[in-house]
Amino acid sequence: MADISSLEKMRQHFNSGVTKSYAFRKEQLSKLKRSILNHEQDLYDALYADLKKSPEETWVTETGLVIAELNAALKHLRSWMEPDNKSTNLLNLPSGSKVIKEPLGVVLIIGPWNYPFQLLINPLIGAIAAGNCVVLKPSEFAPATDAVMKKIIEEVFPKEYILYMQGDGATVIPAMMNNFSFDHVFYTGSTTVGRIIYKMAAERLVPVTLELGGKSPCVVESDANIKVAARRIVMTKFSNAGQMCVAPDYLLVHASVKEQLLNAMKETIQQFFTDKPEESYNYGKIINEKQFNRISGYLSSGTKVTGGRTDKEKLFIEPTILTDVPLDAPVMTDEIFGPVLPVITFTEMEEAKAIIDKHPNPLAFYIYTSAKQKEKQWLEAVPAGGCCVNNSSWHLTNHNLPFGGRGFSGTGCYHGEYSFDTFSHKKAVMKTPTWFDPNIKYPPFKGKLKLFKWVIR
Repeated sequence: MADISSLEKMRQHFNSGVTKSYAFRKEQLSKLKRSILNHEQDLYDALYADLKKSPEETWVTETGLVIAELNAALKHLRSWMEPDNKSTNLLNLPSGSKVIKEPLGVVLIIGPWNYPFQLLINPLIGAIAAGNCVVLKPSEFAPATDAVMKKIIEEVFPKEYILYMQGDGATVIPAMMNNFSFDHVFYTGSTTVGRIIYKMAAERLVPVTLELGGKSPCVVESDANIKVAARRIVMTKFSNAGQMCVAPDYLLVHASVKEQLLNAMKETIQQFFTDKPEESYNYGKIINEKQFNRISGYLSSGTKVTGGRTDKEKLFIEPTILTDVPLDAPVMTDEIFGPVLPVITFTEMEEAKAIIDKHPNPLAFYIYTSAKQKEKQWLEAVPAGGCCVNNSSWHLTNHNLPFGGRGFSGTGCYHGEYSFDTFSHKKAVMKTPTWFDPNIKYPPFKGKLKLFKWVIR
C-alpha cells in the first residue's frame, strides 16, 4: 500500500508540467503499446489462468480492444488536444472565444475482475492522452492478470507518473481516497461498491465516472430473424461464462416465436460449446467460489430448458436457459453476471415494457426486429446507457461510440475521444481586444435599457 507521500510526489510531478506536451503524451502511449505487445503471451496465459479465456477471446475482448484504443489515441491525439474555436455573441464582440482542454491532475482508476486487463487499461489510455498522472488499482480477484499488468506498467513508467497499486480494494481504496484529494475517480464494477466510491469522493467534492451494471434486457419481437438472434444472444450471453456487464441479463420474447427461439438457442449452445462446455476451448469458468455459489443459487428459479450442470471444483456452470421464472425471483431482481438466462414471454409491447421498468436505466438494451417502426418505438421507450438493434453487447467495441450508463447503471462515459474528454477539463477562454472599449458597457447606465435589450437577446 502506498503512503500519502507517494501520492503527493505524483501531485508534484503533475504540477511540474512535464505531462502536458503533445510529444510527452504520444511517447507514453507508444511505450504502453510496446510493453503490452511484449507481454502478449503473458496476458494470454494469465487470462486463461484467471478466467479460462482462449487467446482468441482474449484478443477480441481484452488485448485487441486495448491495442485498437491505443492506435486511435495515437492517430487522433493532436486533433483532440487542439482548442475548439467558438463563436462569440453580440454582447462580447469583437472578442474571440475558444475552449481549451486541460488535464485534470492526479486521477484514480479502479478496475474490475471480469475483464481485468481491458477495463483497467482502456481508461488509462484516455487519462494519459489527456495529460494526467494516474493511480491504477486493479482487482485482486484476477491475480495472474494483476501480476502481468504490474510488469507492463512498472517496466516503462516511473511511480510518480503512473502508480500501480495492488492489494485488497476494501482497504487500499479508502486509505487513499480519505487522505488524498484526487482530481477524478474512474470506477468500473458493481453498483453496491459504486455507491461507496461515490460517497467517499463526495466528501472531498471529487468528480467521478461510474461504470456499473444492472439488468440489461433483450427483446425479441415476432418479426425477428430467429436464427441470427439466437446466435448473437448466445454468443454474448455466455461469453466469459456470462461475466460481462453488457451481457443480455434476461430475455423478453414474443410468445409467437418463443419455442422457435428456445430451440434455436439450444442448438446454438451445443454448436458453440459442445455437449461438455467444461471441456470446451470456447467456454470460460467462474472467477471464484464466492461467485460460483451466488450464481448456482439462481438455477432453481425456473424450468431448465437446457443446461444446469455445475462443478464447483472446476468453477464450472453450464450455459443455462430458464423459463417459468417468477418476476420476483432473485434471478429477476439481481444482476445475474453469470451463464444463466431467464426467458419471459410477452404478447404486447406494454407487458414487456412494464417488466423493463422494474429496473430502469439499464446499462444496455437490445432489440431484435426487422420492422423499423418497432425499432423506433423500442429505442424511444427504453432509456439505457447504450443500445444495439439486431445485435447484443458489441456496441462497446466501437471506440467511436460513447460507452457508459445512466442512473443506477452509471454516470459518465468513455472510449476513444470520449475517454480523452472524461479526463480533461474544458476551460472557456474569451480574449477581448483593447482597441475597442465603448462607453456603453460602463456606468452610468440610466437610459441604456432599450439598447441593452437590443444587444442581449
